[in-house]
Amino acid sequence: MAAPGNPRQGFSRRGAGFGAPVEKPQNAKATLRRLLSYFRAEMRFVILMSVTVLVSVIASVLAPSFQSSAIDRIVSAQYALLPKALTLMLAMHLIHGLTNLVQGYISASLSQRIVSRVRKELFDKIVHLPVSYIDSHSHGDLISRMTNDAENVSGIISSSLSSLFSGVLTLIGTLFMMLHYNIPLGLLSCSTVLLTVLFTTFITKHLRRYFVKRQNLLGKLNGTVEEMVTNYKTITAYNRQEAVIESFTETADQLTRTGIIAEIISNCMGPVMNMLSNVSFVIVSVFGAYFALKGYITVGVISAFIIYSKQFSRPINELAQLYGQIQTAIAGAERVFSVLDTETEHFEGLPLKEVRGTIEFRHVDFSYVPEKKVISDFSLKIESGKKIALVGSTGSGKTTVINLLMRFYDIDSGEILLDGTDIRDIALTDLRDSVGIVLQDTKLFSDTIRANLTYAKEDATAEDVGQAARFAHCDKVIAKLPDQYDTMLSQTSVSLSQGEQQLIAIGRAFLSYPRILILDEATSSVDTRTELHIQEAMNELMKDRTSLIIAHRLSTIQDADQIIVMDQGHIVESGTHRELLRKNGKYYDLYMTQFAGQEI
Repeated sequence: MAAPGNPRQGFSRRGAGFGAPVEKPQNAKATLRRLLSYFRAEMRFVILMSVTVLVSVIASVLAPSFQSSAIDRIVSAQYALLPKALTLMLAMHLIHGLTNLVQGYISASLSQRIVSRVRKELFDKIVHLPVSYIDSHSHGDLISRMTNDAENVSGIISSSLSSLFSGVLTLIGTLFMMLHYNIPLGLLSCSTVLLTVLFTTFITKHLRRYFVKRQNLLGKLNGTVEEMVTNYKTITAYNRQEAVIESFTETADQLTRTGIIAEIISNCMGPVMNMLSNVSFVIVSVFGAYFALKGYITVGVISAFIIYSKQFSRPINELAQLYGQIQTAIAGAERVFSVLDTETEHFEGLPLKEVRGTIEFRHVDFSYVPEKKVISDFSLKIESGKKIALVGSTGSGKTTVINLLMRFYDIDSGEILLDGTDIRDIALTDLRDSVGIVLQDTKLFSDTIRANLTYAKEDATAEDVGQAARFAHCDKVIAKLPDQYDTMLSQTSVSLSQGEQQLIAIGRAFLSYPRILILDEATSSVDTRTELHIQEAMNELMKDRTSLIIAHRLSTIQDADQIIVMDQGHIVESGTHRELLRKNGKYYDLYMTQFAGQEI
């Protein structure tokens, strides 16, 4: 006499709900309400799932009743009525099984559709977040919100939601049927529920502590492995292999001991729960037999009660298990929503019809951290078509000036003007479309060489692409690749050296043919010979265009119209190369550091 559901279902994922660390949300009610709002667009799936769950529960609750009737027909020798009872019992089991299959399909579809919407919204939000947000938050954490947290939400919708609804209805239906047959025996059958709740509370308290410790140790172990792989050359160069092994072994041993304890306690859950369930059987059997002898109930009712007692304890175990999953999923949803609630960049503003390229900084102040100014009272005017170089020691604020001009960050006070218009009033897309930029930290996408070159100008012709590659001197590099312009680059661009990647990035800037050109250490990874060729090409590109160059190699900016020397966010010197050398100031010191002993 088996119950329609699997009585061991609650113990199939060892400790997943009881022992796994539960991340609790800050505002569960508000997050849950917002999560449920996603269901409005999928109401037909919600209704279908509700109907199938309801039908499944009704079938599972009625099946023992028809089984009871069939047994009573056999005992009383009413064989003529037996086929009807057996047919109805079989029908209930079939309906229960079929509706469970349909329920699984609907739940999976519902969860994937909702999570797909959440992921699309999250990705769209991340793409439009300010650079300042991305810089100030862990990239791994953002990825985790997109993957792990969204997957937790998917899990609660696909399995927990239907199980929660089904479990509550099963409890109500089963309790009703037991009390309908016999109130005293029904109450006695529920007596083990208190023991189950007490045991669950006790075991959860102790088990979670070990699971949390295990997760922390696992994170530490993963961190050790990651550091070892990332810094393998350094470890090998300093002969630190044994020290790394010792550190790994120590953490691994702690993880093993903690894992053994956690698994032992977790594996006790199933047997103890089954033992409590069997105690319920004993209670039903003993008192059921007594009531049957007294004529209060029939033998068939006893068989029904045995199934109902199992059916009653199973949802309680499942609901206890679901609690941790629901808490973790809501916490994950809260983390997702916190990103969705972040203010995006404001792209609206005045359109730029024709950019001349005159840039002016007026008394600009800026700080990444409040009260720690990086740029202080910075004023600079760059005439259209001029080539301006920013030099200075590390941390002087050169790259920050570029970040502010691109509006990756907004200034604290002052103004930055483009052709006399405050850049905060200009449409952000128009502002950035007018600027071509090559950064020191070159980034190429996991796509073809052609796609990387045309990233700034998607409608570029093959002739434009070839010309840009020649200007940037990356055409010879591309010609050596197996599929040339159609060669796929891996995510880490392992097929190209850092210098070759930088050449392609410069070609990308050439292809955009911007009115304003920004080069932030653009040739730092290029050899001297190639650098000279690129400088010639850049000089051609920069004709009649405003150029802003950050360089540590002072040899690359000697022909600049004006060199701005920065120190601690201030302009300390400005002038041409020869003018600054004659001043014997900061620029002279920088130059002599690089070219000591050479003729000036």
